[in-house]
Parts: sequence; C-alpha cells; structure tokens
Amino acid sequence: MKSPLDWNTDGREWPHRETSQFVTAGGLKWHVQRMGEGPPLLLLHGTGASTHSWRTILPLLARDFTVIAPDLPGHAFTAGGNWQGRSLDGMGRALQALLEEMGVQPAAIVGHSAGVAIALHLGGQRDRLIPVIGYNPALMPFEGFGEQLFPAMAKMLLLNPLAPRLFAGIARIPGEAERFLKRATNSQIEAQGLACYAKLVGNSRHCQGALTMMASWDLTAFSERLPGFVQPVHLVHGGADNAVPLSSAQKAARLLPNCTLEVLDGLGHLAHEERPQDAALRIAAFVRDHALDHAQ
Repeated sequence: MKSPLDWNTDGREWPHRETSQFVTAGGLKWHVQRMGEGPPLLLLHGTGASTHSWRTILPLLARDFTVIAPDLPGHAFTAGGNWQGRSLDGMGRALQALLEEMGVQPAAIVGHSAGVAIALHLGGQRDRLIPVIGYNPALMPFEGFGEQLFPAMAKMLLLNPLAPRLFAGIARIPGEAERFLKRATNSQIEAQGLACYAKLVGNSRHCQGALTMMASWDLTAFSERLPGFVQPVHLVHGGADNAVPLSSAQKAARLLPNCTLEVLDGLGHLAHEERPQDAALRIAAFVRDHALDHAQ
C-alpha cells in the first residue's frame, strides 16, 4: 500500500478509537489518544509502532491520570513533516509544539524503545525536568561493526523508493507480520496487537516513516549526552529482548546519573505489551514516588 493509512478505513477498528483526536501542531497533523483525568502522562511508542502499543495500559492508567499517546511523526496516522523533522531533535521540537497546542505539561513521560530517547530529550529540555520511565530502552549505538552498519543500511533502504514497498508487500503475506514480530522482538502478544502491527508494517508509508527515523538518528552522539539527563529515570528491560540487548540497557543505566534498572526475565522487546497490567502498576508507582514528588 503506497498511500498513507486512512483513518476512516484502516482506523475503523483501532483500539480506543473513541478517544482519538487530530491536532495540528509543529507542521504535522497528529493522531493523539487522550483518556482519563488527573496528572498528565505522555506515552511515546518506539520505532515502527503507534498508539496501539499502549492499548491495554491506557485505560488502566486513565483511572488516576490524564494519559496522552500520540503517533510519532511518520508513523501510523500522524501525517506531514520532513526528513529533518524525524531526527531526535526534530521530534523533540515537534512534540514540544504538540504539548503547547494541547496545553499539557506532563508530570512524567513513559517511553518504549526509541521512545525512551525522545522522552529523555524532551524531559531534559523543558523549564522543569520531567521524570522518565522507559521500557526496553534503545539509547546506545549498536555494538561493534553494527554501529556504522545499521544506520547506513537504513539510509540506503530509504534512498531506494522500492524498499519500503517491498518490505510492506512481504509483510502482507498471511502470517508473515506475526513471524517477523516474533523474530525481531521475541515477544508473544495477543491477536488484537498482532493485527495492528500487521496493518502498520503492511503499509509502505509507515515503513518509510520508520526507516526515516532510523536513518536520521545518531545514537553515538546521544549516548554521550546521557550523563546530562539528571531527572529521575527508571528503566525496565525484558531479559529475553532480541532487539535491544540487556547489556545496552545496563550501559545506559550506568551513564544516567539518577537511574534505576529493573530486568524482567523471560520477556522480550514488547515487555509492556506482554504484561500490560504489570506495566501499568509499575508506571503508576513510579509516577507517585518520583514524578509527583519531583513536581512539588
């Protein structure tokens, strides 16, 4: 599918569709889900995902918080922007514009994978430092030869206009999206989540957005900035993660000056989707113990 995802057709059965709104800010038309009342929490998904990755966590957190989850630039139903806007700094500026347009000052930011890097960047740039809890954080460059290889591959694929369409075409083969997700993440999730991922990776525009994000980031430079993020940070990592090795999370935790790390044995890269009730409890406890006290 070369055309963007269409909200009226592709989004017809999207999780929590009734909470969705479209907000124009920072040169983008954002798809945002908002639920609940109380201190605001910003939830940021990882590369290649969307708001659906929080589908079970949203209503659980909404009992005590105002939960705000956008599709990141180039992903799912958020449209607009350019190559430069997909860099870490560009995404930070765009999210800042979105929060200002919505009149939101997060008490804490929750991130998954690459969303943790955006959370740290955004939470460390505002007038008030914002605590961050991150699941399966992608904060460090690939080790060894991969440090140069993977960003270069993303750029090469992005320059080839057929690459996103080819990948999306393969993903639309029955069962292939599920097999790819298992290989890439080592996580087992339920049918609704699998259906959402299949719809996303079967769309070439979404695939192009994910590739653009990967090609635009410099995690080597970002990792050197980690000692400067002094807000409270709690990292939670699946011990069986195929996408981000545990050693990467451990290195990041050592560099962050006010950070704790928790390892969940047997869970993969989508740990928050494998055990959403547990994730919601951990997030709520972190916000109560750190974000609210920090704000006061």
